[in-house]
Amino acid sequence: SELLSRHRRTWIIDSFTIEEGHPGPFPYELGTISIERDHRVYFDLYGEGVDEDPKGVLSIDKESGILSIHRPVDYEEKRLLKLSFEARKADLSIETKLGIEISILDINDNPPRFQMDLYEIRIDEENTQVAYDRDEAGTPNSTFHYEIKSVSPNTPDTEFFINEFGTISFKGCLDHEVAEMFTILVEAKDHGEIVSLSSSTTVIIHVQDGNNHLPIISGQTGTGRVKEDETGSSPLRLHATDKDTLNSPAWRARFTIQGDEGEHFKVETDSDTNDGILTVVKQPLDFEEGVQRELSISVENEAPYFFCKVKERTSSGLWTVGTSKVAEPHSVKVIITVEDINDPPVFSVTVKEAMLEENAPIGTWVERVTAVDPDSSHAKDFYKIGSDPAGWVAVDPHAGDITTVKTPDRESPHVVNGVYTILLHAVDNGLVKEPGVYAGPHTIDMKISDLQGEYGVYNLSVTVCDCSAMANCRTLLLMAVTISCKKQFTAVQTDSSGETLLISNTEKPGTDCKRLSSLQKTEDELLDYEPHLYAEEGDSDHLSELESITVPDEDSLQKTLEYLGPKFRQLASICKPPHIQN
Repeated sequence: SELLSRHRRTWIIDSFTIEEGHPGPFPYELGTISIERDHRVYFDLYGEGVDEDPKGVLSIDKESGILSIHRPVDYEEKRLLKLSFEARKADLSIETKLGIEISILDINDNPPRFQMDLYEIRIDEENTQVAYDRDEAGTPNSTFHYEIKSVSPNTPDTEFFINEFGTISFKGCLDHEVAEMFTILVEAKDHGEIVSLSSSTTVIIHVQDGNNHLPIISGQTGTGRVKEDETGSSPLRLHATDKDTLNSPAWRARFTIQGDEGEHFKVETDSDTNDGILTVVKQPLDFEEGVQRELSISVENEAPYFFCKVKERTSSGLWTVGTSKVAEPHSVKVIITVEDINDPPVFSVTVKEAMLEENAPIGTWVERVTAVDPDSSHAKDFYKIGSDPAGWVAVDPHAGDITTVKTPDRESPHVVNGVYTILLHAVDNGLVKEPGVYAGPHTIDMKISDLQGEYGVYNLSVTVCDCSAMANCRTLLLMAVTISCKKQFTAVQTDSSGETLLISNTEKPGTDCKRLSSLQKTEDELLDYEPHLYAEEGDSDHLSELESITVPDEDSLQKTLEYLGPKFRQLASICKPPHIQN
């Protein structure tokens, strides 16, 4: 029982080794599998290299246990073969079962290989070239190094080198104008003990043009003249010259304006010619603010400026170079002349109100308008009526005085809510070959007072007797008149001294004052005063035969005053003192 158990165990014997790529001849003997036995057995072999891939590599002699190799093996394809060995009795029962491992020995049959045969890069981008070896890591065969075999073109200010990791760098300065492209041949070589294998690749480096040349403004075209109040015109075109690559950020120009406090201009770059186009923008120019505008225009590139120069070349390490990223941009002075155009006159105010009495006589003064011409050369302005629906007014073309040429009527259909509106224009005489320019309209809203219920202009002049000439003379308040066009006003006090006891006053519509005239009483109240009798003007009665003064019942104050006027004149003639007669 114990022997049977031992015989049924699976044993792992020492591993065999096969050198990859063995040149033959085949088959050759690899070794013999030996086991202790006291009877005849037969050998079988199964697994990788026999009936599993790679098939047909191994075989075993069924009686002697000799292992034979029938063809070469590739380490890169299979590094270890795992097989099963069986020893059977004559009755085909398994007596012994063993596991066998056969190692494949690597030889230097593969050079280090690059990932690509050709690398194409741009110098301003970081790039690392790495080769890898397909041989077993850690063995002498897989140890290799990099070497730059050639560089084309070979320039004095640029030298390329490569480190142990395959990183290509350079020392010195690159100049796109000297060399736009470098072709570098790189070799990777291993350290085989017998044979050293290598491979190579080509690296093409394109030198992208940087901004190592500053643009300059080489000239300008255009009239350099612009009309005032004009926008969108381009009086000047600036020509830029740059030695960097055409249409690259290092070539494209960008212009800047200095001295344009009013923000009247902008400069746009023509994408085809790289010219700067000076244009008047939304803030138009004014001739009266200055005939000329002096501007400073500078130019630079879209890409930042960079400068490099080799100062010292050393045998080891990096070279000494001088670099700069700051440079003063090129600038020019330009003069823009502003051409005067005929600006319209300007009214001091655009809307005015005026008062006009209904049925005012022809020639009545209404208002005065005033306009100012900003152009000193166009100072001869004149005024004209723009709209006068009823044809009531005229304007002095030079003074601007508005007067009536017809009698105004408040009931006219052109009067709206008591207001009659006229429009006026101010016109300058213009330049030679240039038409005159209108300003306006200027609006006059004339408020027409209604004659019915409104006061007219009245002159009251009454002379009465001197109280000191008669006994028991009493002072009588004859009349108090208040006329004003405003709801609130200040009374103007009058002096009632002198021989004229009834003060007269004349008020015109539109005055902002109030004048109160009265006679003061010097005796007791006149509650029981009886009017004197006198004759009306034109009657044949004697002056001593006076009738009573009566006031008509009409509501119109104007009619009342017209009625009382002749009676007061008769009263004045009666009471006139002898020393002031004639």
